[in-house]
Amino acid sequence: MIKQSSKVSDSGCVLSIVIPVYQSAVILPELVKQIHAEMKKEGLADNFELLLISDASPDSSWQVIRSLADSHAFIKGILLRRNFGQHNAIMAGLNYVNGNFIVLMDDDLQHPPDAIGDMLRELNKGFDVCYTNYLNRQHATWKKLGSQFNDWMASHLLGKPKGLYLSSFKGLRREIVQEIIRYDGPYAYIDGLILDITRSITTIDIEHGARHEGEGNYTFVRSFGLWLKMATSFSVWPLRMAMFSGFALAIFSMIMIVFVIVEKLLYPEVQAGWASLIATVLFIGGVQILFIGIIGEYLGRAYLKLNQKPQFVVGQTTWKPKELLRRFNNDK
Repeated sequence: MIKQSSKVSDSGCVLSIVIPVYQSAVILPELVKQIHAEMKKEGLADNFELLLISDASPDSSWQVIRSLADSHAFIKGILLRRNFGQHNAIMAGLNYVNGNFIVLMDDDLQHPPDAIGDMLRELNKGFDVCYTNYLNRQHATWKKLGSQFNDWMASHLLGKPKGLYLSSFKGLRREIVQEIIRYDGPYAYIDGLILDITRSITTIDIEHGARHEGEGNYTFVRSFGLWLKMATSFSVWPLRMAMFSGFALAIFSMIMIVFVIVEKLLYPEVQAGWASLIATVLFIGGVQILFIGIIGEYLGRAYLKLNQKPQFVVGQTTWKPKELLRRFNNDK
């Protein structure tokens, strides 16, 4: 049970649980049931809120969320006007939380609700963030390999601490969330924002459950898009790689020029190699196009941010969000 010495916010809420929802209409009732049961065990049944954000889910998820919100006072539903992606949907939820601690989790019941109490106990020790480490990952092989690659890249691009797994199931202190939502760019990446803000991070081990129903929503294309978001939104390392590669190719070209001149002087009867020439041209041209594309990705993201591409747009909520309305009125 969580000690009630945990500071309660002005709204009387200790914990906010934020869950982006996409094609999970069948799973939601069981998810809510398990979370509510766990909150009762932890003594937080009257001091938590559950924010369910429908990322323009094409199934009946929003109707289910509204029905659940009518039945349970602790549920708040948010409907986005279009599909903005998992991390942007989380950002939408973070803008509405009231708890002093915030837990982020998926909607497929692969994240066990009984781990929430353990995360809160770690945060009560003074850590800013608590990640979860899966003991038995229930993912396809290509996802596991992709995760290893993403882990390696995050270490170089974001300065991720060694051994830290950037899972989507994590807990944060409210102060960290307040810093995260200051980011107003259209391409949100929660883990990148966290690592930009703090290194006071701990982890707990959990059992990774099988998906309760259906299949995962992250395809290879979406996973690659998430990696690209991490690489180009929170690091200039790809640009530096382009510069270093260009420098290396320039040196290689000069060496080859010297080699060709010396070979011609020593063996004037030898004809220039057509195959090697074409291979070199194609290689250098391919590298140039690749890095022009990387530079274009950076310019495109900067252009979209300057044109105020929205991070998310809320269509409906199941309650009247007085706090955000107050902020909006003050801005006016």
